[in-house]
Amino acid sequence: MSVTPIPHRPSQRELMAAGSWYDANFDADLVAERRRMEGLCHRFNSAVPHSDDQVAALRAILGDPLPEGLELLAPVWFDYGGNTHLGTGCFVNHGCYFMDGAPIDVGDHAFIGPGCKFCTATHPLDASRRNAGIERALPISIGRDCWIGASVTILAGVTIGAGCVIAAGSVVTADVPPRSLAAGVPATVRKSIVQ
Repeated sequence: MSVTPIPHRPSQRELMAAGSWYDANFDADLVAERRRMEGLCHRFNSAVPHSDDQVAALRAILGDPLPEGLELLAPVWFDYGGNTHLGTGCFVNHGCYFMDGAPIDVGDHAFIGPGCKFCTATHPLDASRRNAGIERALPISIGRDCWIGASVTILAGVTIGAGCVIAAGSVVTADVPPRSLAAGVPATVRKSIVQ
């Protein structure tokens, strides 16, 4: 007599990692993880700048070892922390938010201006599904040597190529090819950057 195996039912974290629709608001494990990260962000943001406590909090947020030459100024917020990967020599100015349900990969020597938002989450158009806590997270990728100006918002699924400049206040809703200047709401490519 053969036994029918019980099919694997993916956890909400597994669904999130796969880019599928998942329960972001009511899954106890994900809620607990975000609350833990809130505490770590509070610790980082409240610590004396560049103190051992602040560095320890940042290691707890991003993982150890930290990228060489990383400078990240408080306040900063992460949903999960471990899904954000900052390259060597990155500079992150005050007041940035990494909504990192999906990976946010930032290349080496990127400059990120104050008040920037990296939003991997997207929600259903149907209000009943939104109210049920359903969302999907899609990755964001920023190439090396980019300058993301003050108060830029980058939305789910966007890739910005190496050497780009995104003008202050822009909302990036679509991919930007390498070595481009993009600006506006929504951001559009205004010119190529000759290097």
